[in-house]
Amino acid sequence: MTTTAIITAGGTGKRMGGTTPKQFLPLAGTPVLVHTVRAFLQTPCIEQIIVVVPSEHLQHTNLLVQQYKLEKCRVIKGGTLRQDSVEQGMQAANDADYLVIHDGVRPLLTREIIENCLNGAIAHGAAITAIPVKDTLKSVLDGTITKTVDRTNLWQAQTPQAVKKSLLEEAYKKAEKDNFVGTDEASLLENIGCRPAIVSGSEMNIKITHQEDLKVAEAFLQERNMQTGCTVKIGHGYDAHCLVEERDLILGGVSIPHPTGLLGHSDADVVTHALCDAFLGAAGLGDIGQHFPDSEPQYKGIDSLKLLKKVTALIAQQDLRAGNADITIIAQQPKLAPYIGQMKDNLAAACLLEHKDINIKATTTEGMGFTGRKEGIACHAVVTLHRSAGNIR
Repeated sequence: MTTTAIITAGGTGKRMGGTTPKQFLPLAGTPVLVHTVRAFLQTPCIEQIIVVVPSEHLQHTNLLVQQYKLEKCRVIKGGTLRQDSVEQGMQAANDADYLVIHDGVRPLLTREIIENCLNGAIAHGAAITAIPVKDTLKSVLDGTITKTVDRTNLWQAQTPQAVKKSLLEEAYKKAEKDNFVGTDEASLLENIGCRPAIVSGSEMNIKITHQEDLKVAEAFLQERNMQTGCTVKIGHGYDAHCLVEERDLILGGVSIPHPTGLLGHSDADVVTHALCDAFLGAAGLGDIGQHFPDSEPQYKGIDSLKLLKKVTALIAQQDLRAGNADITIIAQQPKLAPYIGQMKDNLAAACLLEHKDINIKATTTEGMGFTGRKEGIACHAVVTLHRSAGNIR
């Protein structure tokens, strides 16, 4: 028996009030969709993961798959409706016996929920995750209540929804014949007389629809991390380079007008190098020289922000994410205050942090030491890393 997960990620983000689709928004520093995919990666019974996205987001999603090392994950183009996208995923799952279909913007599901839903489908042909309705329901017409709805047998549908593939194919054939559009897989199955089993979901298995949902989801993640004993990792990085003529001065990815620049194999950006070392140290991954040695021609003159992006990918492979960074630049000259804002933007983008989570200070040594004599520039960086929220059983 083989099982394929189909993750639908076709949202446009209109209800979020922004331009970035909600599946790509950061949740505790990691895109919502990445959290979702990781839940399936941590479930051994899932042999393949198919992520269905709009054509305009194919490239970006594939980059996320590479950056976060999302193995067993294939990205395909979806259709206009969710129903169309699931059908595209179903057709791509050639060898699957069972399908587990899930919304890409429900990032807090657990391995236990996935396995229980699949087991329900194996036993009954189809199963959906749901929770009992707990609030009083009102039927409303023209802004006034017409009656109170009995909630005794009412459940709120969630995903995943699991089904034997041949059964879903039958449901799609009938839907096409009847010109029927369902709101989920269960409704398509109901249209052929199938009665999917109900598997208990979780109040934590929320769907990210509005901005406040992100805040609720982050609180749930923090609670989960506490339950799993997640700890904060701290790293310190230091770098220094000498100032020489005929070199550009690059700090934090910003080219700063100055008669001298820093000497080094790369662009000698001490700020970015110190930050790289801090992240590597916190993750227990050695130092920048191990990963990007100055004996390698490919790193000659390289933009150090590219190195920081590689470091960010390395720590993501350890299931870690950046929390914040505090950076101190030590330079007698030039005055750096006008450039700090752009440095923060550059570094935040490279290590997937928000602007507010990067702090940069510039100071002098009052003429003392090599920095005071204007022979070089040094930088210290202190960072925190957090374990990305795992999926508990």
